[in-house]
Amino acid sequence: MSDTSQKRAIRNYRDRPAKRGMARFEVLGLDADRDLIRSLAKRLADDGPEAARLRSIVSHGLGSEPPRKGGILEALRRSPLVGADLDLRRPQETGRKIDL
Repeated sequence: MSDTSQKRAIRNYRDRPAKRGMARFEVLGLDADRDLIRSLAKRLADDGPEAARLRSIVSHGLGSEPPRKGGILEALRRSPLVGADLDLRRPQETGRKIDL
């Protein structure tokens, strides 16, 4: 199989970023976020101080550790209503009579 000039051009185009440590990948997202994702990727590819700061912000925002179990229970225990002796009972009613 011959190596056409078009195939060589595509291979060279894809090899150039790889030599700089960059990789091609595909992500799925909302169409409305397309420009946001592209601008984020472009800034991260610069690999300067701004990219490092952006990486730090995004990593911190996404959280590096999975959520722990029992978080809801902990939040309820910290509630200011704990120990407030609220009476949450509802009166038992038989309902109203309706004429069908």
